[in-house]
Amino acid sequence: MCSTAAAAAAAALLPGFAEVVVVRHGETSWNASKTIQGQLDAELNEKGRQQANAVVLDPALRERHLGDLQGLTLDKAAKQKPAAHKIFLSSRRDQELPGGGESLDQLSKRCVSCLQKIAGQHKGERVIVVTHGGVLRELYRRANPGAPRGGTIHNTSVNVFHISDPGDPWIIKNWGDVSHLKDTGVLKSGFGGDGTSG
Repeated sequence: MCSTAAAAAAAALLPGFAEVVVVRHGETSWNASKTIQGQLDAELNEKGRQQANAVVLDPALRERHLGDLQGLTLDKAAKQKPAAHKIFLSSRRDQELPGGGESLDQLSKRCVSCLQKIAGQHKGERVIVVTHGGVLRELYRRANPGAPRGGTIHNTSVNVFHISDPGDPWIIKNWGDVSHLKDTGVLKSGFGGDGTSG
């Protein structure tokens, strides 16, 4: 977006709101091979490097720590760590994963409070945040409590939230936009974007 258009869009924000654009990270070889990444540092693959260009790190926006499942494919996780795999697939939000993994409640508290803090520091402005599928799913859940999941979260999908004060509702202005990837495409069947992330 050109700077003039960006300034006009920022000026159109409601007073007291920050526009937070949240983008899922670029594609990794582990996404493509359906390997459970968790907080392990999988390198971007060639397509991922084409999709991404710059990231500022904040540990509060890391992916969910998936304990004993990190580094395993979904198939191997089911066979080698069945108890952890069962918890991972459970809808219970308070269960921590064996091996130091986080519960969904812990993930949600961490990433929602971080995004709320970022929004508070940028009222009346637009800020771009790059994060992971599990984090995006929890941010969607904060904006739409009780709603079904937000669908597939593709790598480098653009998701726009309008956020004001803590406790106030969040507004989703855009969800899952991948129109910028018309030349590179999106991974259709990898791990992380289909509800198995985080």
